[in-house]
Amino acid sequence: MTKPFDIVVHGATGFTGRLVVEYLLQRYPAGSGLRWAMGGRSADKLAAVRDELGAPADTPLVVTDSASMESLQALMAQTRLVLTTVGPYQLYGNELVAACAAAGVDYVDLCGEPAWMRHMIDAHEATAQASGARIVFSCGFDSIPFDLGVFVLQREMKARFGHPASRVRGRVRKMKGTFSGGTAASLKATMAASAADPKVLDLLKNPFSLTPGFEGPRQPTGHKPMLDEALGMWVAPFVMAAINTRNVHRSNFLLQHAWGTDFVYDEMLVTGPGEKGEAIANAVAGDKSMGSDKGPKPGEGPSREEREAGFYDVLFLGDDGQGNTLRVGVKGDRDPGYGSTSKMIAEAAVCLLQEATGTPGGIWTTAPAMGEPLVARLQANAGLTFAVETA
Repeated sequence: MTKPFDIVVHGATGFTGRLVVEYLLQRYPAGSGLRWAMGGRSADKLAAVRDELGAPADTPLVVTDSASMESLQALMAQTRLVLTTVGPYQLYGNELVAACAAAGVDYVDLCGEPAWMRHMIDAHEATAQASGARIVFSCGFDSIPFDLGVFVLQREMKARFGHPASRVRGRVRKMKGTFSGGTAASLKATMAASAADPKVLDLLKNPFSLTPGFEGPRQPTGHKPMLDEALGMWVAPFVMAAINTRNVHRSNFLLQHAWGTDFVYDEMLVTGPGEKGEAIANAVAGDKSMGSDKGPKPGEGPSREEREAGFYDVLFLGDDGQGNTLRVGVKGDRDPGYGSTSKMIAEAAVCLLQEATGTPGGIWTTAPAMGEPLVARLQANAGLTFAVETA
């Protein structure tokens, strides 16, 4: 039976969901061959957002209530893939993941909640493998630029030196833009969950929390400012490292440890050389604003001008321990939390459906699920670049 839709954007009336719809309107309009619909709890809100965005009046609207099993089953019957921007996922994602895994429906999200992701792996991976559902978490700024940055670096290391880098440093060189209100809400929900359940805290502390049955070597914690000898620069803790490093280790795990069972990876924010770099690193380490109430709330975000003025630039430095090193830069042309994220998740959804047809059912990260085709798609359509650099 052919389903009416390839993709339903669940959460299309939210701030990030609207940006995804805007991107799909521009890149995959009616007649492009991609059949997509706007999904949300309220038909009236969906219609209002459709009209506000200037979408055609016949843009399909699907009422989806993830708290209703009947509604979820109706959604599963209508679409090949659910793209959800409705977080925190530990509060609003459980039933949706379970439904997709059971029905063989593909799923992509923007999750940065590693403890919840591990619970989903434990609960639903076998079901997804049996049904053919491809569940891919973290298809936004966490963690696509980092997961695919390491993937591209390791591909180049193997091509040039015959083996992967055993040590990779992810270093955020520049970044302009805000984290999303959803990211802040997810952090608060995670802190609340860890306070209620010590097992959650154990998962949050473990760099191999997403590799069930495998524990690799000791990893750098990245918790304190330090002088990075490899760069000659001061570096500070990077707020997304807690999710990105877990996803990178899961990618290695799902690739049958193609980067080695001794693989070491960390992420830090570059603050510069000398005393000034050290002072900035200490200031960054002391900044607790992500956990405060001052940032954007879920559903809020920066203006179009702010999104378009944003960018990011991340360096990946690989070392094989034998004197061979390689540098790969990953850059994005919009603010990370909204402008770039909305393009990345949309392209990940399309890539999963159109190119990654051989990827079997299961719970995936982006690199092993989509790899080269997603890199190509992001460079062609979404304003990202992946480039080998000379030092």
